[in-house]
Amino acid sequence: MDKFLEEEGYSYKFDPSACEACGGHCCTGESGYIWAKYDEIEKMAEFVNLSLEDFATMYLRKVKHRYSLVEKKLSEDNYACIFFDETLKRCSIYPVRPRQCRTFPFWEQFKNDEDEVRKECPGIV
Repeated sequence: MDKFLEEEGYSYKFDPSACEACGGHCCTGESGYIWAKYDEIEKMAEFVNLSLEDFATMYLRKVKHRYSLVEKKLSEDNYACIFFDETLKRCSIYPVRPRQCRTFPFWEQFKNDEDEVRKECPGIV
């Protein structure tokens, strides 16, 4: 059985077992946006045992008409998702992570740029 994941339209495959040794490379780096939709926000709030309002106050920022998880600064030019566990080097809300995180590395921006996704993810095969 093939252990690699693939998506139609992408020239590469993804080996999810690489995540264990990666150290959360996809959760850290330049500052950006970690988009979350309302139903995802509800699941995350429930997962961390907070009301929707408290979760939003603590972990979300509004960007125009959308919501993004806040980031934490790790160093001068390195940021991480607020839910990135720096000790364990992985996502602390993995079962309820937003769709943006669940679909990585099969993002539209990488569809025709395999070199770029290889820089981002050691699980590309």
